[in-house]
Amino acid sequence: MTTARIDARFAALKAEGRAGFVAYVMAGDPTGEQALEILRGLPSAGADIIELGFPFSDPMAEGPPIQRAALRGLKAGLTLKGTLALARAFREDDADTPLILMGYLNPIETHGYEAFARDAAAAGVDGVIVVDCPPEEAGPLSDALDAAQVSLIRLATPTSDDARLKIIAERTSGFVYYVSVAGVTGVKEAQAGSVAPAVERVRRASGLPVAVGFGVKTPERAAEIARIADAVVAGSVLVDEVAAALAANEPAAERVLAKVKSLADAVRGARVMETV
Repeated sequence: MTTARIDARFAALKAEGRAGFVAYVMAGDPTGEQALEILRGLPSAGADIIELGFPFSDPMAEGPPIQRAALRGLKAGLTLKGTLALARAFREDDADTPLILMGYLNPIETHGYEAFARDAAAAGVDGVIVVDCPPEEAGPLSDALDAAQVSLIRLATPTSDDARLKIIAERTSGFVYYVSVAGVTGVKEAQAGSVAPAVERVRRASGLPVAVGFGVKTPERAAEIARIADAVVAGSVLVDEVAAALAANEPAAERVLAKVKSLADAVRGARVMETV
C-alpha cells in the first residue's frame, strides 16, 4: 500500500466534501504501551491521518511541548527502531489509516537511507516528513523512499516564494505540509486570513493536497483552517494532554483521544456549517 493509502484517503475526503484531521503524537510518550493505546484509538476518535513523531534529542523546529514529549519518548526507550516497531503494531489492527513518520534526519542517517526506507515500508508507514532535510540535500533519501514507495512529504512556509515552492514540489508526494506560522510549534496560532492565499499558492505549485499545521490549538481555529485547507494538523495541543495526564497521575489515552475528538468533530463540521 504505502503511498497509495495517502492518495486514497484524500480522494475519499474530497468525495465527502470535507477536510481531513491529522493527529500528531510522539512515539513512546509517555510510555511505549500508552503510546500504542493512543495510536490505536486515534482513528475511532476522528483522525483521518496520523503523524507519528520519532524522538530526537535536538528537535529544532519544535516548541517546548513537543520538545518535552521527545524527551519523554527517549526516556521510554523509543528510538527510531522502536518507533518502527510501534508502527508495525499499529498496522496489525488498521489497514486503512495513513501513517506518517515525522522527525529529523540524524536518526535516519544512522539507520541508513535504504534500510530505513525498506523498514518503514515493511512497518506499514506511508510517508515521511523530515523537518531538517532541505530539497537540495534530499536526493539519496528521495531515491531510497521512491524505491520503497514511501512518500517524502515536504514543508512549505510563509517565507516560501514561488521559486522556492517549485523546488519544494519536486519529488514530493502524498501532500504538502504548510507551516502556517513563522517560528516553532505550539507557540503562535494560525490565522485563516493569512493562510488561505498561501494554501492556494502551494496547491498550484504542487498539484497536491495541502495540510496546515503549526498553530491549531482550539476547535474554533481547526474549523477555520478546515474551510480553506485539505487537512488540519494538530500536535502540540495533543502532547499537552499527555503532560497534563502525567501531572494528574492519570492514564494519557483518554485525555488525548477526547481532545482529538473535539478537534476532529470541528474539522468534520466546518464546511457543513459554512453551507447552512
